[in-house]
Amino acid sequence: MAVMLYNNTIETFLNYLLLQKRYSPHTVVNYRNDLTKAFAFLEMQFGYLPLPEIKPTFLRTYLANLKDTGLEPTSINRKISALKSFFKYAMQQGHIAQNPLAIIPLQKTAKRLPQYLQLSEVHNLLNNITYKNNYLGTLEKTILWLFYSTGMRLNELVMLQTTKVDFSYNQLKVIGKGNKERIIPIGNVLYNQLLVYKNAYCSHFNTTSITTPHFFLMPNGKPIYHKQVYLLVKKHLQLVTSITKKSPHVLRHTFATHLTNNGAELNAVKELLGHASLAATQVYTHNSIEKLKEIFKNAHPKA
Repeated sequence: MAVMLYNNTIETFLNYLLLQKRYSPHTVVNYRNDLTKAFAFLEMQFGYLPLPEIKPTFLRTYLANLKDTGLEPTSINRKISALKSFFKYAMQQGHIAQNPLAIIPLQKTAKRLPQYLQLSEVHNLLNNITYKNNYLGTLEKTILWLFYSTGMRLNELVMLQTTKVDFSYNQLKVIGKGNKERIIPIGNVLYNQLLVYKNAYCSHFNTTSITTPHFFLMPNGKPIYHKQVYLLVKKHLQLVTSITKKSPHVLRHTFATHLTNNGAELNAVKELLGHASLAATQVYTHNSIEKLKEIFKNAHPKA
């Protein structure tokens, strides 16, 4: 009942995120799920409450329940952020006088270094795995090359537009977080792989060029989707590495770590990744420091 009564406000809020704040559809779906589950819990525990009657103590009970289920602090923080944004919007619309989550802090999270592939593992991923000799095999290999060679986010790759891939200037444009567009250079090896994909695309769909809005299509002609890309990356990473996380973001971390390890300026890496601040990029310097420590430990006679 409660969720149904909140539906108008939730849907208006989600449309605001999608159309005005330019959040990705994937993020909006996550926000919808987080809000729906939160209000369902509140109704079950406290009965239906009009928005102004939702107190911080009620929300603390919800967050405590999430913690008791064993949910990671990072996942809880995402749910807190969704709720905070929703109540902030409700305040702006005059539905409530104050944000009940304003005084509730985010969960403390352990600072963990991003996991990434070693160069040998990248070589195995891109050169030693046998891909199917058809359009699907070429599509999968090209996606892996693109993740590693550009550091793109999953949503940026899924939403990559054909008009944004510029073979003449060896660059592509992606729309990142906050609807910000950035230019990423295309190296020679990636350029050749993209040409292989383009030829496979034209042959498979019996055309002379890629004319569809989405650059990557499934064999049935539909645009690729997030889960499909996530699963194909996971499938191939399982063949080359034993690290615990096996997702597209690992290839983004690998891109950034290999750049910093080879002397790339941090500001340049920041621009390539599309980070809003340098603080988000500085985590990759820690990977470089850890590498130096390992070299020192193995090479110095008194280490």
